[in-house]
Amino acid sequence: MEAINFLLRFAFDAIIMVLILRVWLQLVRADFYNPLSQFIVKVSNPLVIPVRRIIPGFAGLDVGTLLVAFIFSALKFIVIPLINGGPFDPLSATYFGFLALIKQTGVLLFMIMLVMAIMSWVIQGYNPTLAVFAQLTEPFLKPIRRIIPSIGGLDLSVLAAFLILNVINILLSGWIPYWAML
Repeated sequence: MEAINFLLRFAFDAIIMVLILRVWLQLVRADFYNPLSQFIVKVSNPLVIPVRRIIPGFAGLDVGTLLVAFIFSALKFIVIPLINGGPFDPLSATYFGFLALIKQTGVLLFMIMLVMAIMSWVIQGYNPTLAVFAQLTEPFLKPIRRIIPSIGGLDLSVLAAFLILNVINILLSGWIPYWAML
């Protein structure tokens, strides 16, 4: 049963992260023709296009894709407990789904910055994935770079962002019940 739970969590989290990435790519106006952007769009199109026909975007925000991400996030807290013999509680699933969507966004930001940092050590020259990651993280790292400039060619903004994300996660764990378990 643990293997099934793991696979279901992985599937839900992967779908949610792809949907979050799609919204995020649109918000930062990342290069649409980049292979990573094309992958995200093509993978998420079957889920998103039917909803986008009904729910339009608002102020540059893809509301339909956000709604689909929220639905999958809430479904995660309905399907997995039901498979394990738990109760059907749509109100709790909605609450936990909303919190999990926020936490997934933070985890995704952390993972992208970590991969970006490792790739910057290994890859020399232009890389399309690194270029999109830079576009995705720039809105978060730019304010930090204004405070902490490069020191001897080392960009410490990613390290500062890691610390900030971890502090936010710790604070939310203390303020919001079940945050650590999401």
